[in-house]
Amino acid sequence: MTTKERHLLLLAENQRLETPRLLLRPVSLADAADMFAYANDEETTTFVFARHGSVDETKLRIAEYFVAAPLGKYAIEEKDSGKMIGTIDLRVESEKEIAELGYTLSRDYWGQGIMPEAAMTLLHFGFETLELIRIFARHDARNPKSGRVMEKIGMKLEATIPAARKSGEEIIDEVTRGITLEEWKKRIM
Repeated sequence: MTTKERHLLLLAENQRLETPRLLLRPVSLADAADMFAYANDEETTTFVFARHGSVDETKLRIAEYFVAAPLGKYAIEEKDSGKMIGTIDLRVESEKEIAELGYTLSRDYWGQGIMPEAAMTLLHFGFETLELIRIFARHDARNPKSGRVMEKIGMKLEATIPAARKSGEEIIDEVTRGITLEEWKKRIM
């Protein structure tokens, strides 16, 4: 079995992950109203994606990104309320044995340690189950809050890339942070 085949099977077998407060599960069209609540919020979406204009647009984005290729992509559901409050994904590059972590969280839940809790769960899954050698994440340089999440989970600054991309007429600098398997093992010991 190739590494890619093994990763696919493990991702398929682990579509639901739990933390003390959260359930990480597949995103579905039934999540559209909850997702729209934060995807329509300019402050939440500014550094991540274009603000959604309607629940129908949110349904389309869910179908395009989450339903069309669901492996490694999770809804973040608050266990107590059953509400979907964000998303998190691990985009695995099997041939390199690395992955990129990405996430979005409703502004109503910022500052509560939710994203580090969800992210640590995916780091554990990535290193311990998928046996990856490195996991990294990128954020808009104007979004230090996202960088702090990465720092809290042990990611170190790897690079700041000037003019990494363009958003409309604005040129965006991008920060990359990462953690290696070796750093992960030291962190959990």
